[in-house]
Amino acid sequence: MTCFDFPAAILAHATDRPDHPAVICGDNRIGWGDFSARVDGVAATLAKLGTRPGDVVGAVAASSVDYAVLWAAVLRLRATIAPLAPSSTPDQIAAMVGDSGARLVFTDAAARRDFGAALARVQIVDLDALDAWIDPTAELPPLAPLDPDAAFNIIYSSGTTGTPKGIVQSAAMRSLHITGAKALGYDANSITLLSTPLYSNTTLVSFLPTLAWGGTVVLQPKFDSSEWLKLAERHEATHTMLVPVQYRRLLADPAFDNHRLSLQMKFCTSAPFPGELKAEVLRRMPGGLVEFFGMTEGGVSFVFPAHLHPDKLHTVGRASEGHAVRIIDEDGNDVPAGTPGEIVGQSPATMNGYKNRPDLTDKAFWTAPDGSRWLRTGDIGRIDADGFLTLMDRAKDMIISGGFNIYPSDIEAVLVAQPGVVEAAVVGIASDRWGETPVAFVVAPGADAEALRTAVNAQLGKTQRLAALVLLDELPRSHIGKVLKRELRDGFAGSVA
Repeated sequence: MTCFDFPAAILAHATDRPDHPAVICGDNRIGWGDFSARVDGVAATLAKLGTRPGDVVGAVAASSVDYAVLWAAVLRLRATIAPLAPSSTPDQIAAMVGDSGARLVFTDAAARRDFGAALARVQIVDLDALDAWIDPTAELPPLAPLDPDAAFNIIYSSGTTGTPKGIVQSAAMRSLHITGAKALGYDANSITLLSTPLYSNTTLVSFLPTLAWGGTVVLQPKFDSSEWLKLAERHEATHTMLVPVQYRRLLADPAFDNHRLSLQMKFCTSAPFPGELKAEVLRRMPGGLVEFFGMTEGGVSFVFPAHLHPDKLHTVGRASEGHAVRIIDEDGNDVPAGTPGEIVGQSPATMNGYKNRPDLTDKAFWTAPDGSRWLRTGDIGRIDADGFLTLMDRAKDMIISGGFNIYPSDIEAVLVAQPGVVEAAVVGIASDRWGETPVAFVVAPGADAEALRTAVNAQLGKTQRLAALVLLDELPRSHIGKVLKRELRDGFAGSVA
């Protein structure tokens, strides 16, 4: 297959229109010519320090112009970037860096403060002091041939116990994302406003195509609805990627109707997007609205152009072109049309596998009777006669809060390690602010609920922290001993802050 060459595209944009803005973040902006030159300087310095094609470079930082530069510089060397979440715990950061094999990790000041000890075994580079680090005598090596199967980036699943799973995405997989985005209106005139972080695949779905096609990326390091509206108006943003809770906050902002927006296409992914919210977005915000449903691991993806199908807002659309989908029951049998079952899929846009975990990679796939392999989503859905998928529930217990995945088992492990805790269960409770937020139900005779919650939250990543903790005499269970999390969720009578 012909693979899109991201570094070559960056150089072409710098040659064709050096003064056109490439990346803007706050008062810091950089044109394509300077962006490309800075990319070359970082890449040359990395090469002088021994970075070669296939090597992994880590990053833990908030979004910035130089973070965008780093992405392009690592790819310029045909190396692999592993962007890590600053909301992780020090132990998680240490585990992810160790698993990735990165020898260099770029950090901003906040990450160095939080993770300095966790990164003691690797070389830390100050991302906010690149000028002093770049070696002007370093020579940039020739652009190596592009291997479609080579690792483009590694996206780590958030908050897994033990060694987190590193999802290895190939150059070919990213090429399909970039070339497919052309049909969604990305071009040299695109101005894409992004307020989700650069370690998230959600962000990269828009970030990489915008740069690849020569547009302008406007970064908002921390989402704030009022500031987002000002940025969208000031820069005349044409594209944006937002998670559902961000759309909700924008529409609820008192100043929303006072801003003139120039949006041509809006995107959404990462969390359930209620049909009534889609309808309000279509009614009050200009431009089209496209929802993506899929996994960072790839497999089958669904695309829903909501503006073209107002009668299907309860769905997440149809399978992408070239993607195959099956709905299977617990025994691996295909279910009749319209019947709920687990969604499994195939496509060229599928991960290479989990870094260093062939066992988990094998478990991620279902093998059909004919021997074909299908990536399991862990989600339950049904497909109607027109091919539109309706999501029913998540087969896994994963919580999606603010667009980020949280695994209850991780929080439960921290809870049961506390003195006096007999057992615990964590569920996602609906939250106007986050979409979902974790709430714990704990059996711990004589414990103080708030003190226990405070102690546990101190050991969790920022996105994992408990919004509430409820003490119970016992957890509800089925006749086979399984904790009935749905009963806990449905019976929660408290309000979530």
